[in-house]
Amino acid sequence: MQRQDYDLPFLLRYENVAWFDKEKKTVRILDRRIYPTEIKFVECTTYQEVAKAITDMVTQSAGPYTACAMGMAIAASEVQNKNEKEQIEYLEKASEVIANSRPTTANRYRIITNNCLNSAKKALNEGVSTVDAIIDTAVESLNRRYSTMEEVSKHLVKLIPNNGGVLTQCFGETIIGMMCRTAKKENKTFKAYCLETRPYLQGARLTSSCFIESGIETTVITDNMAAYLMQKGSIDIFTSAADTIARDGHIANKIGTFQTAILASYFNIPYYVTGIPDKDKYSKADIKIEERDPEQVLSYRGIKNTLDGVKAIYPSFDITPPKLINAIVTDRGAFSPYNLEEYFNFESKDFY
Repeated sequence: MQRQDYDLPFLLRYENVAWFDKEKKTVRILDRRIYPTEIKFVECTTYQEVAKAITDMVTQSAGPYTACAMGMAIAASEVQNKNEKEQIEYLEKASEVIANSRPTTANRYRIITNNCLNSAKKALNEGVSTVDAIIDTAVESLNRRYSTMEEVSKHLVKLIPNNGGVLTQCFGETIIGMMCRTAKKENKTFKAYCLETRPYLQGARLTSSCFIESGIETTVITDNMAAYLMQKGSIDIFTSAADTIARDGHIANKIGTFQTAILASYFNIPYYVTGIPDKDKYSKADIKIEERDPEQVLSYRGIKNTLDGVKAIYPSFDITPPKLINAIVTDRGAFSPYNLEEYFNFESKDFY
């Protein structure tokens, strides 16, 4: 199968997300905390270092999906000279450690690490390389996810008025690249407005980079400028990906998504969430919000923003209720957030 990262921005090419180097036996992960100011890769020598890199947000959005698989590849390389029992026990432990590197998306990470674990078990049974089997599984997963999100993008692009203004939240990763590629194929033009997304500025640094590389007119705004642009009539739709989509229509996405959805509702601007609903999350109660180190709010890139003694909080995500969402756009079309169970009426297929 053709690799599905063709004609996509730098950030979305497989090797530039996370990749296992078989000669060095290291996983290199693009450091998205400093991109595009610097193009630097963090080199991990153990699966524990890969898990820590995910926890520390060296990569985020969908980037950890790739890093999870490559972490399993490095784990396999660490024990490839051990007996079968020892290899499986080591990979089972690695699967759990990597999957739990971030709590809100642990269910999605575990699907990936378990797929890699099963590939390794099959390889052991067949007497072939577990490392190669895991890397093959990773590339298949990437192709599948990119292809699926391309289907999502086809449905999303239809909802964008020609030359309309599209407001984005945080870094939707694959959907950002795919909506650009699809729009180009269909001769649809739009203007991108990227909320900077504090405190890590993923919207300013990552989303805008993908849009501008794709030839899209791109404007970055601070997180408190959205109402101004909506009032001026610059925004036609608001869209975001989601780190979790529960069956009851509640979604969790980067902190700030909820307030932007409220603004969009006030100004009668449709909000379209993109992604695949989670089979194992039935309601808002199943969504766990990750609390990150508040120091990341008090300082940025080593520069302290406040006086000593000032406190901060950093919930990484917030939850947006279905009443603020016009549609959840999937590979199977756009669904009402109140009717998401219909998505599961179709034949199930793997996404991760």
